[in-house]
Amino acid sequence: MQKEDCFYLGKIVKKYSFKGELLAKLDTDEPELYEALDSIFVDLRGNLVPFFLESSQLHKSELLRIKFEDVETEQDADALLKCGLYLPIEFLPKLEDDKFYFHEIIGFKVEDKHFGHVGTIVSVNDSTAQSLFEIDRDGIEILIPMNDEFISKVDKKNKTIFVETPEGLIDLYL
Repeated sequence: MQKEDCFYLGKIVKKYSFKGELLAKLDTDEPELYEALDSIFVDLRGNLVPFFLESSQLHKSELLRIKFEDVETEQDADALLKCGLYLPIEFLPKLEDDKFYFHEIIGFKVEDKHFGHVGTIVSVNDSTAQSLFEIDRDGIEILIPMNDEFISKVDKKNKTIFVETPEGLIDLYL
């Protein structure tokens, strides 16, 4: 399994017991969806390795307590600390029409109500306080905040996102 065929679920943050149990911080608003997994991919030195779960349950509502098969000791668990957890993309829950996952909109066109065709989404920058559409317009990078007030319509069928940005925002980049 390749990383591009998967989505990032979370990260193992600490050990829970001396019997190899671990706690993972999930990157989701609905951790309960991932409580009864049979297996998960763990990023070990850049390779996704499948691990089977003996058990998993929510711990204090925000962490997932995991017991992997064949991870029996603290030393076994130490080797997995800070590792990323991944699942195949098909495990993502389906979203309503106007909602989207970041990976879904790569390649979508962006049309602004006042400006017209802006460009094509090449990436989403979610490392800032507010996520940004990274748009390519003939080699020029344009950043538009992913703000609900700016997004007027998401047309998944035609791979287009319609926005209404404040006047002059797009012109700043040109």
